[in-house]
Amino acid sequence: MAKLHSAKVKESLSEKVNREMTLKEQVSLTMSLSTPAIMAQLSSICMQYIDAAMVGSLGALASAAIGLMMAPLWLFTGICLSSVSGYSVQVAHLLGARDELQARVVLRQAYVVMLAFAALVAVIGCAISPVLPFWLGGDDVDLIAHDASNYFMVFMAGLPFFMFNYLSAAMLRCSGNMLLPSLLNVLMCVLDVVFNYFLIFPSRTVTYPLIGTIDVVGAGLGVTGAALGTAGAAAVTGLIMTYCLCFKSRSLALTLDQLTLRAFMPTWNVVRRALRISLPITGQQVMISSAQIVSTMIVAPLGNMSIAAHSFAITIEALCYMPGFGIGDAATTLVGQSIGARRFDLTRRFAIITLCLGAGIMAFMGFLMYVFSPWVMSLMSPSVEVQALAVQALRIEAFAEPLFAVAIVGYGICVGAGDTLIPSLINLGSMWLIRLGLAYMLAQHYGLAGVWTAMCIELCLRGLFFLARLKWGNWVKTLD
Repeated sequence: MAKLHSAKVKESLSEKVNREMTLKEQVSLTMSLSTPAIMAQLSSICMQYIDAAMVGSLGALASAAIGLMMAPLWLFTGICLSSVSGYSVQVAHLLGARDELQARVVLRQAYVVMLAFAALVAVIGCAISPVLPFWLGGDDVDLIAHDASNYFMVFMAGLPFFMFNYLSAAMLRCSGNMLLPSLLNVLMCVLDVVFNYFLIFPSRTVTYPLIGTIDVVGAGLGVTGAALGTAGAAAVTGLIMTYCLCFKSRSLALTLDQLTLRAFMPTWNVVRRALRISLPITGQQVMISSAQIVSTMIVAPLGNMSIAAHSFAITIEALCYMPGFGIGDAATTLVGQSIGARRFDLTRRFAIITLCLGAGIMAFMGFLMYVFSPWVMSLMSPSVEVQALAVQALRIEAFAEPLFAVAIVGYGICVGAGDTLIPSLINLGSMWLIRLGLAYMLAQHYGLAGVWTAMCIELCLRGLFFLARLKWGNWVKTLD
């Protein structure tokens, strides 16, 4: 009996999707993959909370400097993150088909291509960082331009280390290992707090309960220190995650093969498939992030208080939608491996289960956001005006969370299936044709509240579009 139990525990994800599964087993598997993925996403947003809260204590101008750079950061980091899908989806399909040897071939090529790409994006980002704050504009930009530029430049310089994190975590998740990336993301949060503590604030004397008064040595780098702390935390955890994947993974460890320089050389078949999957996603990411930059430009003329409130509200709202992205990651893995195993019946059942789970959790998170946003904002910023603007925006957005979940998880389902073009066009068209037009018109009369009302309407419509795609669209694809 003990041996039977041990064998069941060691059963891999690819083995599970290649056999018959009861509904209870499908739900249990979805939960077991989603929970660590949700924790990983929550730990990621905790890093944003840490930076926002620590920098927020320096005043509204420091918060505005970071807020002004958030959309460009999403553009550059999002390009790198979305490009990973071209390789991770291939690996998920190959593992589902039990072709671990070819999966490792794809993994080796992914590291070479993706790190070279991240280095190129980093060089471009560093080059434009001195002028970027002035391109974005806003009231009194001269007051925050220096800090904003330094913050962006440090993040861009650390982009190759972020890529280690993105790529290794994605590959571990595709192999069914959700726990390790989650634990390492928690470690990243802890390191972020520690690094920020010493890098943001100057040397000072601090009194702690039960410990007493101690002298703390600090670099006093302010906004720049926040970027250094986050980049440093990502570098440490990214390298650890890469080591665990490349040397310890049961199915993807590179030490399972004989390694030569030739073994890492990209091949056209793998690159072509990666481009077919990732180009629509990356193009969508560029256009959506560009739309977010335009949204920031719409908010910027409303004043530094609105910029700071907008930034805080985005950070707090992420606490609601990050569980959706965690479940979306699980959906990508489950759907990808099911399709690789040619279990199309299982594919559709996993799609329904993850959609329902995501919508339920994010509806609950939206309720919590509506109720507790004043308390959270009181911790994030000492400015009463910033608090009031952010709370108003968050309470508007709370109503969009269930359908926003459908859009997030629905997109994860489609990516796992290799269906990226139509879903990318849905995201793209929704942002540019609905959100920005409404935001521009409503901001003229209702200020920041108008911008967030436009966002709420757009997210609800986007969720309905994805429901229609999953119900009636031809989204189940293969890589043949």
